[in-house]
Amino acid sequence: MGKKSKSFFSFRRRSKKLQPPQPPLSTLEITGSPSENPLVKPKKKTGGAKLWMRFDRSGKSELVEWEKNTIIRHAAIPARDLRILGPVFSHSSNILAREKAMVVNLEFIKAIVTAEEVLLLDPLRQEVLPFVEQLRQQLPQKTQPKLLGGGGGDDNVPEAAEGLQSEPLPFEFQVLEIALEVVCTYLDSDVADLERGAYPVLDELARNVSTKNLEHVRSLKSNLTRLLARVQKVRDEIEHLLDDNEDMAQLYLTRKWLQNQQAEAHLAATTPNLSIVRRLNSTRSGSLVTSNDDNDVEDLEMLLEAYFMQLDGTRNKILSVREYIDDTEDYVNIQLDNHRNELIQLQLTLTIASFAIAVETLIAGAFGMNIPCTLYKINGIFWPAVGIMTAVSVVIFVLVLAYAKWKKLLGS
Repeated sequence: MGKKSKSFFSFRRRSKKLQPPQPPLSTLEITGSPSENPLVKPKKKTGGAKLWMRFDRSGKSELVEWEKNTIIRHAAIPARDLRILGPVFSHSSNILAREKAMVVNLEFIKAIVTAEEVLLLDPLRQEVLPFVEQLRQQLPQKTQPKLLGGGGGDDNVPEAAEGLQSEPLPFEFQVLEIALEVVCTYLDSDVADLERGAYPVLDELARNVSTKNLEHVRSLKSNLTRLLARVQKVRDEIEHLLDDNEDMAQLYLTRKWLQNQQAEAHLAATTPNLSIVRRLNSTRSGSLVTSNDDNDVEDLEMLLEAYFMQLDGTRNKILSVREYIDDTEDYVNIQLDNHRNELIQLQLTLTIASFAIAVETLIAGAFGMNIPCTLYKINGIFWPAVGIMTAVSVVIFVLVLAYAKWKKLLGS
């Protein structure tokens, strides 16, 4: 028994040695789907990755899926700006200026604009598609802006920065203009739909005050309030920028970028150390922007004023619809008050008639008692007595009704 057991185990060891060595799992070629190959592990989706669309200055675009940290490093913006573009602030309107980017959150348009590209969040939404199409059509087919007289030996950097090749509008303002145009058009369309549906409903309510018509007007007022709040938010954000020239100056990303390039070229010609160049450039970039006078924001101011006037006109349309609703409600209330007064007058008239009939009923009740009376013995006294009591009741009714009209308790 011992020998058989020993030979058995030795055979197992020999057969195991004869098998070819299996490569480690890391060196195996894994192909196929998880259902076809058990070695394939499904790729974990990162929860923070979102779909973005990149547009460069020439209008070329590409879809990318980036995480939060990638966006922060690429656009050089703080993390709180991404929260502004998140779902919590989806109904807010913000145009924020950063050192190298502009954060735009207008209605459904959520974008990060730099001097060279646009990063658009959720570009496949139905509302965002017109903005994407406008970007592809209207972005100028131009190269990077250059400096006139861009020699490295210019000692006066601000004066050299004034020699920029002039464009109709900087790249970031072209994007901002397209965004404002799309948003204003969208809001105008909503207001037009509101007007088309509001006036027939209000006219129907004025003709017929019913529960169904009142429910339609209530829904209309809710939609109007929400639409007015949306228009007011965009209008207030533009008004806030127009009231602060410093904030508008910070939105000139192309100008800051060109000034930084000019300063870096000038410092590189005079300072051999690249780290010192970048440090000096970062310290001087703020002073280059703040040293400009108020005339430098004239282009942006004219752009914002144009869309501010358009939004103000849209807001006035909504207010006119609300005034029409208020007028209709006042008219309906007057109608209801009139009906209520008519009901009160009818109730008063019936009360007077009831009082007159009650007098006749009182007399008839008195004669209906089993009390001895000489009138019972007179033949043919019934109909004359009834006629007299009815006449007395009618006289009482007329007198009380005339008194109510004299006191103006009843209409003429």
